[in-house]
Amino acid sequence: MGARAVTSRIIETDADVAEGLAALTALCPRMAEAAEVSGPLPLRRKPDGFAELLSAIVSQQVSVASAKAIWSRIEGAGLTTPAAVAEAGEEELRALGLSRQKIRYAHALAAAEIDYPALRHAPDSEVIHTLTTVPGIGTWTAEIYAMFSLGRADIFAHGDLALQEAARMLYALEGRPKEREMRAIAAAWSPWRSVAARLLWAYYRAHKQREGIR
Repeated sequence: MGARAVTSRIIETDADVAEGLAALTALCPRMAEAAEVSGPLPLRRKPDGFAELLSAIVSQQVSVASAKAIWSRIEGAGLTTPAAVAEAGEEELRALGLSRQKIRYAHALAAAEIDYPALRHAPDSEVIHTLTTVPGIGTWTAEIYAMFSLGRADIFAHGDLALQEAARMLYALEGRPKEREMRAIAAAWSPWRSVAARLLWAYYRAHKQREGIR
């Protein structure tokens, strides 16, 4: 049997991002307003696979600097494959900087036997479901992986606080939309919701930097 079709386009180049942005700004004047202040949007493609998800687990609830330091030690120890992590004991992983909970998550990911190449061709909903069945991988992490490691064009991180706040500012909403309301708002941006997320993150950063100057 051949590979199953994915349910959204794959963003591979800056030209793909530009195409999505053009569609969004033509669709909505507020999106065009955001694009004016946000500048060029980043491609932000990342590798896919076990190491990328393990890195996401490492980064949870720690500073960027701490996450980089821990990840550097993990890479230095060669613990970036399921087999290597599965064989590593708790003491070894704790010495590298992982908490007891993250050690449990790392071992769960190593034991999950995820077929990473197959995820490249799986429907968006299946990608999210497969990843979130692993302890330590929540919906946000799965959505970010789908967006940037798999390049899915129509994924949106509805629970992301920065995206919610950016939507509040851009559309002059009375309050920050919660996840359910954010899903309803983002539906209008299909099939380019991942580009809409890039735009809103950029708009949020630009708005906060402008506030900081005042």
